[in-house]
Amino acid sequence: LLDVGNNDLKLETTPSIILVVGVNGVGKTTSIGKIANKLVKEDKKVVIAAADTFRAAAIEQLSLWGERLKIPVISSKQGHDPSAVAFDTITSAVAKNLDCVIIDTAGRLHNQSNLQNELQKIVRICNKAKEGAPHRKILILDGTQGTSSLDQAKIFSQTLGGVDGVIITKLDGTSKGGAIFSIIHTLRVPILYIGVGEGAEDLIEFDESQYIQTILD
Repeated sequence: LLDVGNNDLKLETTPSIILVVGVNGVGKTTSIGKIANKLVKEDKKVVIAAADTFRAAAIEQLSLWGERLKIPVISSKQGHDPSAVAFDTITSAVAKNLDCVIIDTAGRLHNQSNLQNELQKIVRICNKAKEGAPHRKILILDGTQGTSSLDQAKIFSQTLGGVDGVIITKLDGTSKGGAIFSIIHTLRVPILYIGVGEGAEDLIEFDESQYIQTILD
């Protein structure tokens, strides 16, 4: 069931473009900060694109992560075209020879068709800015949401033509992590990391054997 590939980001292109998706409230922006922290510790030159222009709090939150990690965050005004933010960030990263671009996106599933169109446009614009981008599409899911996480996973996977990996958040205080089995079985992609807290270091590699043992215990 769990044999679906190696659980790392596999960043082989410079710059590598990581598109991060997920509904509002799952811990998407916090997960982006944690990913950025991990990459910075690996001596990668990182820039973040605050392309969730629908939610002002997301831009502010990412800006704080940028200050904390001493990395640039490219943003626009609330309501502006998120694809333009993605394009500007990627072209800047190419010009400055940076290693990695992490792109935040909106997650308002109640307006599903608009969100799907927006995400598909961002993917097209990423490829326009750098051929083959985004190189990794990462889905963030809330480990406490059970089967609704599976529904979200299906929608995002269909919208994006598949995802490359999943990060499960909020597993520090829940016993509902059994949804992980369903997610892996449905999407056939690896769980990359699990979020176990709010801190920059609270992102740990998913250990399949340890997870199964915890369930059995």
